Amino acid sequence: MRWGNIFKLLLVLVIIIAGSILAFNPLLKKIDLGLDLQGGVHVLMEAQETAAHKVTDDDMKQLESVMRQRVDELGVSEPIIQRIGGKRLAVELAGIKNPEEAVEIIGKTALLEFKTADGKTVLTGKDLKDAKATMDNTSGEPEIGLQFNDAGAKTFANITGQLASFPQGDPQRRIAIYLDNELLTAPEVSGPIPNGQARITGGFKSYDDAANTAALLRGGSLPVSTKIIEKRTVGPTLGLDSLEKSKQAVIIGLLAVAIFMLVVYRLPGIIADISLLVFIILILCGLISVKAVLTLPGIAALLLTVGMAADANIIIYERIKDELRNGKTTRAAVEAGFKRAFGTIFDSNLTTIITAVVLFYLGIGSVRGFALNLIIGILLNMFTALTLTRFLLRLFIKIPGLNNKKLYGVRGGAK
Repeated sequence: MRWGNIFKLLLVLVIIIAGSILAFNPLLKKIDLGLDLQGGVHVLMEAQETAAHKVTDDDMKQLESVMRQRVDELGVSEPIIQRIGGKRLAVELAGIKNPEEAVEIIGKTALLEFKTADGKTVLTGKDLKDAKATMDNTSGEPEIGLQFNDAGAKTFANITGQLASFPQGDPQRRIAIYLDNELLTAPEVSGPIPNGQARITGGFKSYDDAANTAALLRGGSLPVSTKIIEKRTVGPTLGLDSLEKSKQAVIIGLLAVAIFMLVVYRLPGIIADISLLVFIILILCGLISVKAVLTLPGIAALLLTVGMAADANIIIYERIKDELRNGKTTRAAVEAGFKRAFGTIFDSNLTTIITAVVLFYLGIGSVRGFALNLIIGILLNMFTALTLTRFLLRLFIKIPGLNNKKLYGVRGGAK
């Protein structure tokens, strides 16, 4: 291969790297940051059992569904909501501006009940279709307009029909509306209401108070009561500080690995550094394409894969040096080195991938981020080490003067 072709190859690499920098810039807007890097809140809640009701799998599925609806009300992108064991649910919301409000909304029970005068619950939040906060035109007080679903509307029509049969002023004519076992209002039924619409009036301090309650009601009532057993908030300042230190750690780690490969392995070290650059570009593309959430453990996984990428090249290069010491030509040593190193690299990476897959399926939050980044990094590491490095070595050893054993860290002349 001529130097001109090498120059063209390097020019292509420079263009790819420059294009990648332009495409990824600003990088932080291309990749979603996790809770620990941009601040937010982590809540771990536990469903409470009673003697009369044991928490079931269906209860937890409904609880998870309700929580997702409530989180959607907050407008949080890429929330993490995951079950832990049989009765716990973890919620992580990154980048929210008001953690206390978020905790209040996702942690509140919001059990809506319509009860008759004898205390019988006739409707619950499960029968609700929609809830909106409005201002009463007459009183100027905030209120919530309710719209029941088909089943709820039918039940509501029957109940209001029955209650309307009592004389006006009779307490039996009232229907009480409770939210989390607190009486909001107990209006007297003026007559049958067949259209499934009702209003909750009174009990709201402001329009925002009514709007938050309406958001809870739209999220549905929980199948079981819950208790927050862990609440952790990460401030944006602490997150930015962690991000800055992580960037420094990544840059220092990359430079240290690149310098080590260059000093110890010389020409193969240069090729390893080129492969490392391509590896970094590919792993960023991979993270963006799968919409991975980058966390501190995720950054640790990236650094770990950088080290593993260098380790794969070290295994290959040591095999090549062994072959050169045994008297083989450079070309033969390269082919034999890759052949001998393949099994070791494949087996070690496969066992790590199996561990990472288990971590991904059983872990939560940042643990899953660590596992996902590790899997992506290992796969790309194997690709760059076993294909790109091999391709570049084959090209370089064809250049006169670059097949000298000294350039590969072995004493002796060229063969």
